[in-house]
Amino acid sequence: MKVSFYMLMAMSLIVTQINADEPAPLDTEKVDEVVVTSSILNTSRILNPLYVIDGDEIKDDATTSLGEAVDSYLGVSIADYGAAVGQPIIRGMSGPRVKILKNGMVNRDVSGLGVDHLNDVDLHDIEQIEIIKGPSSLLYANGTIGGIINVVNNTIAREDFDGQEVNAGLETQSANDGDIQEFNYKNLLGGWLNFSLGYKNTELGNFDIPDNAVIHDDDHDDHDEEMLSYVENSDFASEAKQFGISRTGDWGYFGIGYDNLESLYGIPFHGDDHGDEHADPHATEGDDHDDHDDHDDHDDHDEHEGERIFSTTDQTSYNLAGLYNMNGSLINSVSYNWRDTEYSLTEAHAEEEGHDDHAGEDEHAPTVFTNDATEYGAIFDLSTDAFTQKVALNFVDEDSSIVGEEAFMNPANNEEFTFGYFVSTDLDLFYLDAGFRLDQIERTGSVTDEDHGDIDYYKVDDDTNSFALTLGRDISDSLDISLGFASVERLPSVIELFMNGPHMATGRLETGNPNLQSETSDNFDITLNFDNGNFYATASYYINDVDNYITLQDELDDHDDHDDHDDHDDHDDHDDHDPNASADPHAHPEHANLIHANYIQEDAEFKGYEFEIGTTLSLGSGDLTLSFGRDEVDAEFSDGHNVPRINPARNIYSLTYVENDWVFKMSLKDVDEQDEIGEGETVTESYQMLNARLTKTYDLPGSAELKVSIFGSNLQDEVARNHSSFVKNQVPLAGRNYGAKFNYKF
Repeated sequence: MKVSFYMLMAMSLIVTQINADEPAPLDTEKVDEVVVTSSILNTSRILNPLYVIDGDEIKDDATTSLGEAVDSYLGVSIADYGAAVGQPIIRGMSGPRVKILKNGMVNRDVSGLGVDHLNDVDLHDIEQIEIIKGPSSLLYANGTIGGIINVVNNTIAREDFDGQEVNAGLETQSANDGDIQEFNYKNLLGGWLNFSLGYKNTELGNFDIPDNAVIHDDDHDDHDEEMLSYVENSDFASEAKQFGISRTGDWGYFGIGYDNLESLYGIPFHGDDHGDEHADPHATEGDDHDDHDDHDDHDDHDEHEGERIFSTTDQTSYNLAGLYNMNGSLINSVSYNWRDTEYSLTEAHAEEEGHDDHAGEDEHAPTVFTNDATEYGAIFDLSTDAFTQKVALNFVDEDSSIVGEEAFMNPANNEEFTFGYFVSTDLDLFYLDAGFRLDQIERTGSVTDEDHGDIDYYKVDDDTNSFALTLGRDISDSLDISLGFASVERLPSVIELFMNGPHMATGRLETGNPNLQSETSDNFDITLNFDNGNFYATASYYINDVDNYITLQDELDDHDDHDDHDDHDDHDDHDDHDPNASADPHAHPEHANLIHANYIQEDAEFKGYEFEIGTTLSLGSGDLTLSFGRDEVDAEFSDGHNVPRINPARNIYSLTYVENDWVFKMSLKDVDEQDEIGEGETVTESYQMLNARLTKTYDLPGSAELKVSIFGSNLQDEVARNHSSFVKNQVPLAGRNYGAKFNYKF
């Protein structure tokens, strides 16, 4: 009923405005053409659900994780693990179903190997962030049932710079004693060579939280840490360097680039026992759970006291990109790219005192995650006057490994070859966008039987076929509609296939299944857009049926609760394999305190909606824009129980006032309580997040300018936590934070 009510309200508002007074003409001087840069399309008209976030929105606001930067956009939320880690979720889909791209190519870090791993993408000096929601984003990467987020910068310039430009910036934040410096230099050297250089240093300390925000387990005695006003080991530091040169002309462009991103961040929670995940599933965080009395003998929470657990990352990538205009009878142009990435993440233990990052490592050997990947491809433009056509070829060779004390997966290799085709045309009655891709994927890995030391080797070699079709029609000058259907196939990731061991970040003993089948998502969505210059509205509704949806399912203490799952025995083929041996809670006493969880498959349905209405009014000598939006997604398995870790519905209110060189923005994110929970989960309470920013630009002599931003987040100092987070109780969201940002450009 909620979906129907809100959708009908949005539709009625759109239809009501169709017959409104004659719309005022748009001020063409204020309207910028939006050009989406992607690995496939490179076109300014896309029918798919899309956000294009201007780079200035990111530059003028507080430095955050990628997930937090996009969290307030409809249909997009995050699964956090402290301030450093914010893995994006699109329409309820997360993990390998959402791909993070950097300049149109998938960013090859190890965020998919652990919920405590960050998406290692630097957000300074970016041109824009593109978010494409839904399976139609298959045009950009394979297996994107949820969507993609593409971070675009201009390190390799595709057009000549206008001349020399120097940017220097400083930033400070209160909640974490944040200190950030950045520098960027661009120039057209000798009138023919584009040169780009960038540097950013970020240092954020432990972040403050509201009083009594941390919820400890019932078997936890009252310790001093409960009185702390900050989250220990929640600090983050990074250093980003980038360099690029390019040459352009009527023939196209060619450039090479280099970027390096190093970071160090604390792990604010390291799971050693069941925590609260097996508490009363209908209780809220503030309730007492007397049913945990039988766990009073657990002392494992003391194991890491006095220790600092932290991760260091190092990502280096070399890039080559270009385009050659052929102007032939068949092929107009060929764009090509190549990227080699070397990535490592080291998780280590050290003595807490003084944060000596190397002391104490003899007791706990570090765990090293590595991901080395080479990717290259080409896009052939076969467009004519009547059709836009692109053919894409792409190849990926990726090696992943985990070595060390907490290694939970043996080394694995992933090879992918892609053939993609895209066509777009105007058929008078409607616009047509259609795409098809064939992916040949080979994943190889092994699983070790911890009891006997035997190693079983596996090779998954399969093809996936996906397609998307979108029809769009202009109903009037101010109203358009688009209908989309997509079918996307996703092969299980190496973690879902070969995982086999204790995963302390989730507090679970996780077991994969080499026999998992491909997920197949059939998605339908409908979108209405209305804009008459003074009033705008958009509404989307989608249904996403996923066959063989892969999820990490906890084994509850009372296995009788699973009697209704007997009809899913056909998905338990992995019982015949050694990987499940480690799931026996009596097999390894040292893991007895961990929640046992298995990757299983079951059909699921995701359905939801997003709508936004807004208006722009003249106020004084400026423009005031007011908007209200809401999004919600419901996700259920075929037997009726809820998909776990689905964030609740949200209302988002925003106000923007622009006058000459002043910009003021305020937003209120009103997040509902999440009581539609999966097995073993607890209810997450509602909260409101109030953010604001004031930006002033000063023109200085000599074509220079100074931009000053004052910002604040969680101004009400609300206790807030993401339902999708594995550590929502122990690691709440940051409390009140305010700061200032200065950027000087000449």
